[in-house]
Amino acid sequence: MREQLSWQPDFEQLVDEHQSMVFSLAWRMTGDRGMAEEVAQDVLLELDRNLRKLSSADHVRFWLRKVTVHRSTDALRRRNTREPGWDEGFWVELEERHGLVESDEGSAMSMRIEELMASLPESQRAALILRYQEDLTPEEIAATLKAPVATIKSQLQRGLKLLRLRASNYLKEYVRGT
Repeated sequence: MREQLSWQPDFEQLVDEHQSMVFSLAWRMTGDRGMAEEVAQDVLLELDRNLRKLSSADHVRFWLRKVTVHRSTDALRRRNTREPGWDEGFWVELEERHGLVESDEGSAMSMRIEELMASLPESQRAALILRYQEDLTPEEIAATLKAPVATIKSQLQRGLKLLRLRASNYLKEYVRGT
């Protein structure tokens, strides 16, 4: 269902409304605050260039998610080396926005969870971030990433399985005190 044909987007309003989502996606995809800022800036500049092609507010949100994931992946590939770990502020922001994290942001456990998430293959990480951060359905993720729904479901399942396996191994070490 399309919005009115007379939809007149205001670029500044769209930036205000979506910049935190774009940055957050880029940050979680890249694991690097500086790189995420660059990706977010590039995505928003591209939004300005493509705004006339977008037909509704929902179309803008969909387009921003898709472009952010793709630009983040491109930035990681250009960097050639991936450093595990995300900035500690990731967990602080998650707690503030969603009330999801109850551990100390600088604890060894939370830092390890960040590393585990960052160590996932890009396709699994993208699917998990879009599913659990953006609360998209597998069908919406498939449309965003231009992949079959079955592939997305597989990436979600494999990503969660890999996280559980790696986390359980770490927890065993953590309990033993190593």
